[in-house]
Amino acid sequence: MMRELYTQVIMDHYQRPRNRGTLEGADLEEHLLNPLCGDEVTVYAHLRDGKVADVKFDGRGCSISQASASMMTERLMGRSREEAEKEIRTFKAMMIGEKEFPAMDDLAALKGVIQYPSRIKCATLAWTAFQNGLDNAEN
Repeated sequence: MMRELYTQVIMDHYQRPRNRGTLEGADLEEHLLNPLCGDEVTVYAHLRDGKVADVKFDGRGCSISQASASMMTERLMGRSREEAEKEIRTFKAMMIGEKEFPAMDDLAALKGVIQYPSRIKCATLAWTAFQNGLDNAEN
């Protein structure tokens, strides 16, 4: 039952991605490729007054990588830089089984991925790109 719901959530984000596109003049633009499977993602963000004012992603790949990127944009929109970094750390900890997934949350749909270690990189690709972008934006 839950597995079907999770599959529906992933497919919904994959087929109707939130915030897909590019941002002109983005403060953060980071591209990552997973050479093992060919998934790729570019994340873009406008950072205003210490907050993620707008965030978009573009890319191609499996349903997990693209759905996770869509969920990430919803999760990080409007967050402060510190909150965004905390969300990224928390998500990555969930993906390696160190933290529990919040029950009634789209991210919980990705819980099953942790049973397939080769797919964890698919799920975390956009999140890692965003963190790299934040690190690069500092410099």
